[in-house]
Amino acid sequence: MFAVFGTICALTAIIVSIKRVYQAFRELGRVIRTIFLLKYINNSEMRSTIHAATNKSESFNNFSQWLAFGGDGTISTNDRDEQRKIIKYNHLMANCTIFHNVFSLSRALHNLRQSDYPLDAGLIAALSPYPTHHINRFGRYDQDPGRCPPDLDYNLWA
Repeated sequence: MFAVFGTICALTAIIVSIKRVYQAFRELGRVIRTIFLLKYINNSEMRSTIHAATNKSESFNNFSQWLAFGGDGTISTNDRDEQRKIIKYNHLMANCTIFHNVFSLSRALHNLRQSDYPLDAGLIAALSPYPTHHINRFGRYDQDPGRCPPDLDYNLWA
């Protein structure tokens, strides 16, 4: 009987110490978050960097959601593996479409450069790889696995 009581007391002491450790880590997390927020408020360069990164992520997510087929972007299955598969396929399609867009934009910029058209680096930096007006999502596409894109010179300013 005393052994059971001793075990219960020991477990209670362990639970209390675990709760204290949890509370200490929770408070430490609050301190870290407060320090970050103070740095964020004080540093305009940090705010603009975070804002730019957030805009890039949101642009990709909007583009990826636009490419998704059916419904309002919700995944109708509760199977975790199927959800992951759908997300990975959607990201694969988004990345392939972005590659196509960047390749087409690069080729057009090279053609402009070849015809001695003045290119502004600031305007080129503002180009987006997410245009959708030229994409026919519901069209028929033929695949040729042997077809490769032509070589592209990545150095536009040479």
